[in-house]
Amino acid sequence: MAELRGAFPARHVEITTGEYDNIAGNLADLGDRRYDAVVLVLEWPDIDPRLGTRQLGGWSPRSLSDIVDRAEVFLEGLEDLVAASASPVVASLPTLPLPPLFHTAGWQAGTHELQLRELLYRFAGALSRNPRIRFIREQTSQSQRLDVRSNWAAGFPYQIAHASALAELLSKSVQNAQPKKGIITDLDNTLWSGIVGEDGASSVAWDLDHRAQGHGVYQQFLSTLAQEGVLVAVASKNDPDVVAEAFARKDILLARDHVFPFEVNWGSKAESISRVLGAWSVDADSVIFVDDDPLELASVKAAHPSMECLQFPARDPEGIYALIVSLRDAFGRNAISHEDEIRRESLRARSLAAASNNAGEAFSEILLEDAGGELTFDFAKDANDPRPLELINKTNQFNLNGKRFTEGKWADYLSQGDTFLLTSAYRDKFGALGKIAVVAGRVESEQQVCVDTWVLSCRAFGRRIEHHCLNALFEKFGARNIRFAYESTERNKPITRCLTDLLETTPKSGAVLSASAFQVRCPKLLHRINMDGADNG
Repeated sequence: MAELRGAFPARHVEITTGEYDNIAGNLADLGDRRYDAVVLVLEWPDIDPRLGTRQLGGWSPRSLSDIVDRAEVFLEGLEDLVAASASPVVASLPTLPLPPLFHTAGWQAGTHELQLRELLYRFAGALSRNPRIRFIREQTSQSQRLDVRSNWAAGFPYQIAHASALAELLSKSVQNAQPKKGIITDLDNTLWSGIVGEDGASSVAWDLDHRAQGHGVYQQFLSTLAQEGVLVAVASKNDPDVVAEAFARKDILLARDHVFPFEVNWGSKAESISRVLGAWSVDADSVIFVDDDPLELASVKAAHPSMECLQFPARDPEGIYALIVSLRDAFGRNAISHEDEIRRESLRARSLAAASNNAGEAFSEILLEDAGGELTFDFAKDANDPRPLELINKTNQFNLNGKRFTEGKWADYLSQGDTFLLTSAYRDKFGALGKIAVVAGRVESEQQVCVDTWVLSCRAFGRRIEHHCLNALFEKFGARNIRFAYESTERNKPITRCLTDLLETTPKSGAVLSASAFQVRCPKLLHRINMDGADNG
């Protein structure tokens, strides 16, 4: 409970426990009831009591094959029960050691033990393909896990330190915090060992032979992040031509195309980072800056207080590895979506389009007409599609009210008969943006719908997609009015400006836009529209 309260300090936390020693029955009893999360803590005796020490008389060389067979049947049934859960599931595989029931010495893994582990990982591997089921990784040392006295006396098998560590990991997975969006890195003595402007592009190093392996591992990790959809940029005080030479080397592990933008100049890094944030249209608290120079880190932190600034410990291999592990946690995600894969190229395309445009924040009508934009609208209410919830929970600027949902609450919302969900994907000649808009609300009457949640990715700003979304709602439901559950937040100025233009007044909670007013104030809609998905009106 303490760990969950720490993960959700602003929320009231309630825990409902199941019957002791009856995992399958507890999961079956859930039925269609929805919770913010179901936590499954599995230990070996749950799979078969003979894999523990609280039941006597089951150990025998002849019983080992039967234990494996029964484990297979149990895990197959458990897999079906977990997959059928209406709520997100966070699971922990056995963390305690197997008892000494096998005929092999304790330091040797025998056939039956390996068969049990194979069954266990097959069970977890099958379930992990479901984006709403998450497994935690073992993190604590085995010597601090099992408490034999407590297990025999009360059925609680964990030492307190292990129970606390396990609870913390489970709480983090229940929280399922949004990952950071981007990383900005220095170059000299960070991405590589040496100063490229003094040593030359051919002399900076990132390999074992030059005792610079940590820089190579860091490059490799950044390349992995970029391919996962994390935004990677460079901010360096350097000569752009010399840096270009270094990135042209065939042995570099972070490809030039994986970085956008490059801020390589002799000016302030804090100002360079401001330009990167502008190019990405993200807030500083979603980004990590890495540099070896503590003075530069302090300067950037002063200019961007909410940004996490981490020092690259260039001469400390253990420190470099620990840094990379911490970055893995900061950018970890449950799955890589299509939108993740195309994020960098869509931003590059937006930059190219903006360079062709002289109309300020919004793109010019000539450019939009020439872009050949295409919107695909989908009214299917699919609670298993992770993208709408991801957009709602991470979007700040074009966000109707800043409201967030847990997976369980989102599934509950969509299951209600009067709700609707509109998602929109966009592409034009500059590239595809994927799903970039979500509108969710309720049909209040034949004449009015209420929009409870409305978000638009910052990558899609300036293309009049928001106007197309409203037009789709008016056409879909034949409503005369759209009511907005608007609330002002510290960051949602873009949607405030949009609604102000359409309402011709500052929006308030419950603001109503009529179809007639929308037709008069809506700019020309230029994109081709495709409709997809089930009709849930």
